Amino acid sequence: MNDPSEHNNGSDETELSRQVANKETRKLRQQRKTIKTIWFGFGMFGLIGWSVTIPTLVGIAVGLWLDKHAPGQTAWTLNLLIIGLIIGCWNAWHWLAKENKAIHDDSDDNIE
Repeated sequence: MNDPSEHNNGSDETELSRQVANKETRKLRQQRKTIKTIWFGFGMFGLIGWSVTIPTLVGIAVGLWLDKHAPGQTAWTLNLLIIGLIIGCWNAWHWLAKENKAIHDDSDDNIE
């Protein structure tokens, strides 16, 4: 008599072979990529920090200049500091969203 497990054995081996091939392909792709170390993380942290700091400092500098050359009731330094900080935070959020999308797109490519 025919054993029912013999009928599924061929398809199970094919499925297993496909899974092993997919894992091997992902592994080889990952090895080809540059290795991202902790220094890469520190660099990214620094880049995001500077993307907030630069607009904030520019806002302060312009605000100080305006307060000196166009004095009035408006505290330009404080207002432009806040605007610079908002722009910097938006810039950092935009950068992180872009990197996150790239990581997820890369992960999706590796699954196929």
